[in-house]
Amino acid sequence: WNASAMYFNESGEIQPYVLTEWMPNDDFTVWTFAVDPAATFADGSAITAADVKGSWELAAMPTSKNQRIDQVLSNVDGFAAVKDGTATDISGIVAGDGTLTVTLTGPDPIFFQRLANHIAPIVKASVARGADGAEVADFFLGANGATSGPFMLESADLDAGALVFVPNPNFFGPKPQLARIELTSVEDNVTATQMLKSGEYQAHTELVTSTMALDLGAGFGDGPTIPTSQHFWFNASRAPMDDPKVREALILAVDRDGLIKASFPDGPHQKTDMVMNSVPGDNDPAFVPYPFDPARAKQLLADSSYGGPEKLPKIMFVGISSPANEAAAQYIAEQWRQNLGIAAVDMKPQQDQYSGPDQNSIQIFRDDVGTRVPDAPSYLAGSIASTSGNAIGKMGGYKNDVVDAKITEALAKPADDPARVALAQEAQRAFRDDFMFLPWYKQTMSRWANANVTGIEKNLDWQVVAPWAITVG
Repeated sequence: WNASAMYFNESGEIQPYVLTEWMPNDDFTVWTFAVDPAATFADGSAITAADVKGSWELAAMPTSKNQRIDQVLSNVDGFAAVKDGTATDISGIVAGDGTLTVTLTGPDPIFFQRLANHIAPIVKASVARGADGAEVADFFLGANGATSGPFMLESADLDAGALVFVPNPNFFGPKPQLARIELTSVEDNVTATQMLKSGEYQAHTELVTSTMALDLGAGFGDGPTIPTSQHFWFNASRAPMDDPKVREALILAVDRDGLIKASFPDGPHQKTDMVMNSVPGDNDPAFVPYPFDPARAKQLLADSSYGGPEKLPKIMFVGISSPANEAAAQYIAEQWRQNLGIAAVDMKPQQDQYSGPDQNSIQIFRDDVGTRVPDAPSYLAGSIASTSGNAIGKMGGYKNDVVDAKITEALAKPADDPARVALAQEAQRAFRDDFMFLPWYKQTMSRWANANVTGIEKNLDWQVVAPWAITVG
């Protein structure tokens, strides 16, 4: 319910919000931003450059538990000290009179795009932070004066999972069309579907079922394809994934056309062959998809250090937390049974139960990767680079020097340099040959709303593009 610095519309075009202008220096290490002089909080006070700086610092503090803030500010000078709790001021951000100057630790030609999301929303710093600079606990549940977006919180019952929002009378953008928004937490997909079908509720934040289109109509799941993809990632530090021949065998033994039909027979998601999608370069003609080749898969398993299916340890999936996830995992297990003779497979729902060292107890993580900017090397930096959380945690410390070098070189190129895309494509091809994942689908950003709801279209960052324009007919 708070405004962001900028945002992307449904076509992937960046739009001003609290910040209206952005300009880099010649080597993309210093950026200057202008604050909208008309921007106000719900109490009518102006949103200042100091509020923006204070909001970004707040989002960086470890007490905020913001898991994605690195995607936005990690390259800002002084960010690391705030992130590790040794400082409360990001030295690289200087607030002036209506402007912010941001100094980076290294060049970033697309830094302005990284700010166009809700990872670090703009709040009133004097309300959100105490005299010591630290976050005021639960400030967002108190007075609505700190709110900067089109709606403000009227009531919250966190035990019951119920929130109520009403329009912000001092919102500096278009007047909100809805008079009231009620959010209720419903964890059971069957119950949620029935509530939507009956019209008791009009929209869902994320409904992932294989029968969504049949239950609620094709329009419920309509939406653009965004730079997010779902895959099954192999933990190469855990047997039997420590043998590349086993990994290749497990990939080639699965009919991935059948996999997408088993999990999303009526859409909205689509099969993909590669890590990145919906960014420039996702149509690489030199990329060779993994084939469905049961005979070769069987031979690879026989030639592996394990010699065949009978010597493999039990293979465990984690992240099988929705009906569609379960349908996909069961299909994969059945393909392995039929084509490789593998019978010992187990599935667990929650990934967070297997964090840290415990991740080595499993071999396959089902999870999404993607980017909040329409950029190929950024996509790969967050998913297959050795420094990414995906490589460190889910792929067991995966590292390929060629992949890393190509991504690093690509990230330094200007946004309009063709080499930025070409180098990312080369990195993806090199990763493909390590057989570290079983590709699944590219994400459709569904409306997740009934037909009588308009204006709820979302962007590549899962944001509702124009929440002030939502109507219910």
